[in-house]
Amino acid sequence: MIGSRLYAVACGLAAIKQPRALPAGFQQVSNFGQNPTNLDLHVYVPAKLAPKPAVILALHGCGGSGPAYASQSRYQPLADSKGFVVLYPSSKRDSNCWDVATKQTLTHNGGGESNGLANIVNWAITNFGADPAKVFVSGTSSGCMMTNVMVSTYPELFKAASCYSGVAAGCLAGSPGSSPTSADQTCAQGRIQKTGEQWAQAVKGMNPGYTGAYPPLMTFHGEADNFVSYANLAEQLKQWSTIFGVSFTKNVTNTPLPGYTQIVYGDGTKLVGYSAKGVGHVVPVHEASDMKWFGL
Repeated sequence: MIGSRLYAVACGLAAIKQPRALPAGFQQVSNFGQNPTNLDLHVYVPAKLAPKPAVILALHGCGGSGPAYASQSRYQPLADSKGFVVLYPSSKRDSNCWDVATKQTLTHNGGGESNGLANIVNWAITNFGADPAKVFVSGTSSGCMMTNVMVSTYPELFKAASCYSGVAAGCLAGSPGSSPTSADQTCAQGRIQKTGEQWAQAVKGMNPGYTGAYPPLMTFHGEADNFVSYANLAEQLKQWSTIFGVSFTKNVTNTPLPGYTQIVYGDGTKLVGYSAKGVGHVVPVHEASDMKWFGL
């Protein structure tokens, strides 16, 4: 739903139809399969692509775009050194916010925005000969909200997920929109509070036929966030701790930076939260933490 104010990035982008081996660099892709909500896609391909490379789906915030998020998240130098591919899709509707409210997007193969993103991931696995066991998703604000939706609707696609300044999956279900101007603000204000089991049922209802494991989640939120309430971190942690069947274990202060508190569940391999003291909207992307969480 809600995102940071991202600035435009001037790039020379070549449109490529049905690529089989994209040249190195930042490229636009015009055909990746069924695209029910008319998403745009840009891809970063390192000059030295690893055999069976990893793939990261990186999701921008409201008012943003794939190219702008490429600058904000700074995954490209890491892609160059580690040989993985980064997918930067763009949502073009509702103030460029990801749809995290409609029945279509909150349903596996429902023909909504999550369906288009899943098609992008499957295209990339095939196109780059990627390792399906090394596919990850991350996002900021609206992109974090969609990250929660993606690991609910298509958990089989992802090995792990990380996100910044978002809300629990299904928090905006039924809202008239997903942007600051169109959405019911009850969720963003942190006033939708449920039990862990209620939140878990929201996840399971998005893909009721799924019986496998869900990808581990690492989630950050700023304690001074007045745009997407800090209360939403607790709701996310209730939701996913129930899904994973893990309980709170400990807090670790000043990790990964001074003022941040790591909130560990279980043995810390399935669910970890980060509370950032004095940080508003949004928590900056912690690329090194993402790489560690993803095993890259």
